[in-house]
Amino acid sequence: MPSDPPTSTSAYEPRYIDIGINLADPIFRGQYHGTQRHPDDLNAVVSRAREVGCHKLIITGSDFISSRHALEIAKEYPGTVYTTAGIHPCCSAIFSTTHSHIDTNGHTMPCDADPSQPISEDHEPDVARTSTIIAELRGLIDEARSSSSVGSSSLVAFGEIGLDYDRLHYCSRKIQLHSFAAQLDLAASLQPQLPLFLHSRAAHADFVQLLKDKFGPKLERLERGAVVHSFTGTAEEMRELMDLGLHIGTNGCSFKTAENCAVVKEIHLDRLMLETDGPWCEVRPSHEGWKYLIEPPKPVEPTGPDADPTPKDTEVVADGNPSEPGKQPPKPKQQPKKQPKKKEPEVPERWKVVKKEKWVEGAMIKGRNEPCMIERVGKIVAGIKGVTVEEVCEAAWRNTTKVFPVDE
Repeated sequence: MPSDPPTSTSAYEPRYIDIGINLADPIFRGQYHGTQRHPDDLNAVVSRAREVGCHKLIITGSDFISSRHALEIAKEYPGTVYTTAGIHPCCSAIFSTTHSHIDTNGHTMPCDADPSQPISEDHEPDVARTSTIIAELRGLIDEARSSSSVGSSSLVAFGEIGLDYDRLHYCSRKIQLHSFAAQLDLAASLQPQLPLFLHSRAAHADFVQLLKDKFGPKLERLERGAVVHSFTGTAEEMRELMDLGLHIGTNGCSFKTAENCAVVKEIHLDRLMLETDGPWCEVRPSHEGWKYLIEPPKPVEPTGPDADPTPKDTEVVADGNPSEPGKQPPKPKQQPKKQPKKKEPEVPERWKVVKKEKWVEGAMIKGRNEPCMIERVGKIVAGIKGVTVEEVCEAAWRNTTKVFPVDE
């Protein structure tokens, strides 16, 4: 796919890069919590993405298992699928002396917060284990970079790394800070550096301070740039990130409330990136941004031969014949009861959507967000900002290919 936008005079065909999609999650192989609920349909997922114009997918690596799995998937879809590698803050308990990592059967962590059972802050970082983890991560990155048989590697970013204080039930604040700092040290030492794929949730001050500690007060030592993905912070936080030269990733979680949408409105087009973060973060009817997907009804006024020729002062009886004014019309004939029509969805679906237990070939799974849904993300961003989908798509494409080597 060329870097320059299409020059055809025909209608614009959107093109997307999904910068954050968890295709290494077993859900995209039909596995749910260790049980095979339906056949592996990853090929169909990638095919649907291409059908809407999503030509590039970057799989998020959130731990060693998903990072390695992502690299294997990238081999199946060269030129389409790319990957990141890193340890997500919610997976960072492996850096602690207790190693109290929650077993999720290979699944990525759900986006929803659960403040009810935070992990104890008494757990300490394990220095020896940290050295082992960082060495293993460096080895994974070096191997991925050197094993590419066709020039550039499918590994295009370091991450997902960062801080998440909304989900301290997965990993304590202390261990997250240790994990983030250790991985930033590794990122800074790589030659050449990789772009960063970052996560910040309810942790803005600590997040920014660590970045500045490792890359300078203006992040001047960050060579390839970075994106803060799945952004749900405040407008003030977003502006600080943009001032540091960082990009902002938007998905369904960025449109939940009016406040979220007001933040999206302020994202500069030259700092915007698009993502789905599937299988999570789908756009839901309860989200404030959903209204931008609803097409306004088109009023139809009958004219010409189809217009109603009946004079206004003439009554029409059940058989369709006019009756003189004042004359009692006959009783209408008993009509058979009509079956109620199925209500059309306010936002049409491109594909059939079924529950996982009712899987059929070619259908999407209810509640499993997919990269093809990025067209909804693009449309909502365009609606919020009052610009065209083309402007959003082309800006996001330029920004993404500038930071991540997916179009070389």
